[in-house]
Amino acid sequence: MDDTIWLVELESALLENDCGQTDILNICKGREIPEQLRPEVWLCCLNIRNKEDSMKGFDEVFDLPYQRQLRSDIHSSVEKLGNDDDWELMAVMSDLESILTFYCKSKNVEYDSSWIDLLLPLLSLKLKRADTYNLFESIRDSYIPKNAKDAFPLLRLLLQYHDPELLSFLDSKRITPELYASLWFNTLFGGTCILPVVLSLWDVYFQHNDPFLIFFMSLIMLINGRDSIMSMQNDEKGNIVDYLKNMASALEQEDVQDFMQLAQYYSLKTPSTFKTETFQTFFGIKNPLQATNGEKLSLSEALCLPVSVNELVEVSSIERSHPDACKFFLVDCRSADEYNNGHLSNAFHLDYNLMLSDPMAFQTAVNGLLRSQKQAIELHASGEHLCFVSDDDAYVYMVIASFLQKNIKYISILSGGFETIHDYFGDHMLDCLEEHNLQKCSVCRKKRQNGDKLEKDSTAESSPKLTKSSSHDLFGKISSVMKTKSAEVKGKIFEYIVNPVQTPTTPLTDRHVYPNERNGKRYRNVPPVFSIDDTDDGDMSQVFQEEEEPFETVNLPNFLKDSSIIRSFNCQEVHMNGFMYDTVLAFTNSHIIILRELGQDKLAKVVAKRSLSSIVKITAKKRHQNLITFKYGVPEGENLIITDMDRFLIPNASEATKSISKLILKQL
Repeated sequence: MDDTIWLVELESALLENDCGQTDILNICKGREIPEQLRPEVWLCCLNIRNKEDSMKGFDEVFDLPYQRQLRSDIHSSVEKLGNDDDWELMAVMSDLESILTFYCKSKNVEYDSSWIDLLLPLLSLKLKRADTYNLFESIRDSYIPKNAKDAFPLLRLLLQYHDPELLSFLDSKRITPELYASLWFNTLFGGTCILPVVLSLWDVYFQHNDPFLIFFMSLIMLINGRDSIMSMQNDEKGNIVDYLKNMASALEQEDVQDFMQLAQYYSLKTPSTFKTETFQTFFGIKNPLQATNGEKLSLSEALCLPVSVNELVEVSSIERSHPDACKFFLVDCRSADEYNNGHLSNAFHLDYNLMLSDPMAFQTAVNGLLRSQKQAIELHASGEHLCFVSDDDAYVYMVIASFLQKNIKYISILSGGFETIHDYFGDHMLDCLEEHNLQKCSVCRKKRQNGDKLEKDSTAESSPKLTKSSSHDLFGKISSVMKTKSAEVKGKIFEYIVNPVQTPTTPLTDRHVYPNERNGKRYRNVPPVFSIDDTDDGDMSQVFQEEEEPFETVNLPNFLKDSSIIRSFNCQEVHMNGFMYDTVLAFTNSHIIILRELGQDKLAKVVAKRSLSSIVKITAKKRHQNLITFKYGVPEGENLIITDMDRFLIPNASEATKSISKLILKQL
């Protein structure tokens, strides 16, 4: 009876001129649309029901530079349809060529062969050419991500958020989303699924009017195939990529409802900040003259999904209507001093200093964090989604990476760090922040230096107007057992190593170079510089990239017994994204050899062999004397060109740097 009622309601709604996507969704509720009503429903959902004929001015001139290739692709695709009616095939090919030619000319874009797979399901509706073109144009403009450069990194981040172990497996095979998901995104699965499945998928997709749903459909495709993918450990990369590309072809029409419901479920369980931050990039009007430097979010460089302070506060302050929606467990990774000078009442304190100075204490704190999170979930005071907050991205990345390497799900980071929380509450910060010290809070000190007012009655233009009672309720659900303080770690000062050769009178300036500029030659008359400081080590993202070439694999104990190895030190290699790898540094008379432990059969891979003569700086942090950065470079006139960097966490850093400094001196 219910099925009959909703169909009657749908037919009645379609008779109204103002019927739109919201009306369709309220009636159909994500159901598959009957074939006879599908064309009108899609036109309504895409808001082009009354749109004029965009192609009425088409001159029917087919003279694109790639017209012959376009025509050939159309012929090949239509032949696969297996229709014996020659007149119908000719009509289909004619409409395809006209629509694609006009689209290329009117949009001033180059033809893409995937557009045929996007058009064929639309032609099956047997609409007028004008309506078919309008549907195609609307889908292309509203549902196909315009910036694949960031679209694929976003899919990777979503997979990491929900299944870090599966992502780790694909990363180990160097399989990135662009290798298998391009056709998924460019055709909304129209190029990989059979026609009945595509029509059913699009029925649901257009009803929900969520262009980001394609990301979660792709995510579900991967998660559903997880067991099969993980079982391909010994398969070649190409075989795995082919399997991933073809997974969608196994989807059957009766599976569509469950598949789309899962996609919506995972969307609900994911922080939504990325949608607001990237909508214009993916689905907005593309303006080639618009500068991209001001974009808020660069997903290709992100370690994990970002969460805005607005989303964090809203999720924490209201009762979510859906039990599966995101609920955050806040992890404050600032130093003990910063935490004690102001923090949110429900934030678990995990001092990043512990990770570098006392790994065992850090692991104990992590265990306490996970236990506290479990308690908070049981009390319905918090959720399973971990959101990390800090005032130093470089260090919080290391903390986050340690969680990701344990394949812990639901990891995110607060965009802008603690300062955004401070600014959000504005004149209510004294009510909303625990133990807030106006004199010692680093954010307050910074604002005083900038001349900003910090009085309680001052106004903050960007801050919401909160009452005192509501602000106390905002983050007050977690009991005091959630508040922990880390002991302040006292560091020893690293021995300052100075080369006795006199330094040149002209100061040296560092700059990075591209790989093709690196020649590895020893600079002349420029001494190596060893220092201990708290300055930035520079942007290593441009120069520190692992090549895809195969590494040499060695038996580690046997390798270290070689007579050429003078000293070796166990340590951890620290990537700029925060990931840490068990490593051995082996010194010879002429090189540093970096060996990454593989964790099996005492094997290690030789990550790099660095010439001692190329080392120009060894730096350490005053607060973390065991975090050592090696900089390599060559001279260019009076300037020093930094060509590469390595960073290590060395338990016996003082002894290691003394050893290597002696070896370097022998090279002079």
